[in-house]
Amino acid sequence: MNEVNLPGYYAIIPSSVRYCSSLKFAERLLYGEITALLNKEGYCFATNRYFSDLFGVIPGTVSRWISHLEKLGFIKIELIRNDKKEIIQRRTFITNISCRKIVNDTYEQKKQYPYEQNNKYPISKKDKGININIRIDRFFNFILENNLSEIYKEFSSNEKYKQFCIIIERLEMNYTKDMISIFNEDNIEKIKVITYCIKEIINGNKNSLSLKLDRNKLLDLYEKCKKIESENKDTDKEIKSFYDYYYISVIKELEKN
Repeated sequence: MNEVNLPGYYAIIPSSVRYCSSLKFAERLLYGEITALLNKEGYCFATNRYFSDLFGVIPGTVSRWISHLEKLGFIKIELIRNDKKEIIQRRTFITNISCRKIVNDTYEQKKQYPYEQNNKYPISKKDKGININIRIDRFFNFILENNLSEIYKEFSSNEKYKQFCIIIERLEMNYTKDMISIFNEDNIEKIKVITYCIKEIINGNKNSLSLKLDRNKLLDLYEKCKKIESENKDTDKEIKSFYDYYYISVIKELEKN
């Protein structure tokens, strides 16, 4: 962690962040990491590249997490520019608890930005368990980086990996970094979710179903699930985990035929 002089020994994630249903699990973890990296001035200056290496995702993913945290009022961003108006540093402040620094294993209170919590976030049963969003991002990043040693770990056998490669090529889902760089964020997210879903179907010993995978059906079903997610937002039918909902929908669709 050579970017940060004095990282914290532990992170702070207040209840307003832990139980915020609007945040992805990865965004909550990122918030905690920011609190652990506060320097003596009460802000974090770690870059997107630092966090992307830490969480095993692409920098663009970190950028979206940061923007979302700021949009919801959990952090405050200050951009420091030089005389040429070029950005030379990003300072990230937390806003809903005091910024702190570690001094001899204890915390000393520093400055804070004003923050008013207007919403109460209930604990969701579906917020428990493995952070699927981080796993999806990590897997897709391994593919883009062609990190074979890590990709192999995602499959129960070499045969499963070979089958994955064949299906990805057949469905024309074998994207490269250059190809991904021209896509918008929504399309990138779509590709990541579908790719991970294909991997999970193959790993789940559903060989008969994997042979039925169709590119157009996967894309159409994704859009239908997104529409349902949007229509049921902030209702008692709200989808807490989009990936889980999409995966189950794909399985049900494949089992029809």
